[in-house]
Amino acid sequence: MFEEGSVSAKLVENPVTSPQASHRRPPAGTARHLPRRIEIPTLLVALAIYGGFGALTWFHAALPWWVLLPLGAYLVAWHSSLQHEVTHGHPTPSALANELLVLPSLWLWIPFRRYRDIHLAHHNDALLTDPLEDPESYYLDAGRWADAGSLTRAFLWVHNTLAGRLLLGPLRCVYLFWKGEIARALGGDFGHAKAWVLHAAGVALVLAWVVGVCGLPLWQFLLYFVYPGIALSLVRSFLEHQARPEVAERSVIIEAGPLMSLLFLNNNLHLVHHDKPGLAWYRIPALYRQRRALFLASNGGYYFKGYGEIFRRYFLRPKEQPLHPSEAA
Repeated sequence: MFEEGSVSAKLVENPVTSPQASHRRPPAGTARHLPRRIEIPTLLVALAIYGGFGALTWFHAALPWWVLLPLGAYLVAWHSSLQHEVTHGHPTPSALANELLVLPSLWLWIPFRRYRDIHLAHHNDALLTDPLEDPESYYLDAGRWADAGSLTRAFLWVHNTLAGRLLLGPLRCVYLFWKGEIARALGGDFGHAKAWVLHAAGVALVLAWVVGVCGLPLWQFLLYFVYPGIALSLVRSFLEHQARPEVAERSVIIEAGPLMSLLFLNNNLHLVHHDKPGLAWYRIPALYRQRRALFLASNGGYYFKGYGEIFRRYFLRPKEQPLHPSEAA
């Protein structure tokens, strides 16, 4: 995608893939090409996540809540970043081994295979932010906005602040996803059954360790690990995309510090990821440094110096209206 030293002005366009059309294949540009060799840095990340999670839950009784919560949230959100890496075919030449690597579901709420399918559909870059076709879009189309009552509209405005995303975002994610999956099952569509069976096994592994072996009460695990972990992962997606006519201007560049860059496995350099979705996380910074000026020129200056700037600007102020700009027009 980087030919002759220039960033593509228009990212890969592929056939429409939407959550409503889950039978369609993911876009060709996001095919899960397996690496030829085992990627050691990603395995070290997995070792750190599971080792840290095991230690934190094992010693939970000796730790105060104000230690458990930030560390638990970081580990769960970090694991979600690892899942994202596996979604794109890393870190081994074996698809089965890759899936087994993230089988334990630390955040409990979504089967990996469903997350993978939804995320790869999102990589149809020509439809990024489209409220009907992009399954990860936070925008509403005119019809749903018109049907929304005043309470729902108020919720969505609050949800577009960073504070609202942290406090309410996990509830909204879980509610909308589970609502859709239950509706499918009640309608007789059991196409996702295998994904849910595998997910149940992963959840059982985690809860057997957390509750059965470590004796951490389930409510504490949900309160100190799961909910804040989902919330922290939503910090990354809060400003990942904006609705713009030019495709390359829809993805953000955030030059985060080492702690947040590691947490999100460099996905804060989001334009680089969308332009080169198969690139391993640890190779993204070098490519960005090499072509920084080109990336920043191509995305129209959709750039932040770090997450501190985002907190200052948008913690209590909505980043934008919930209605998609084209729908508003």
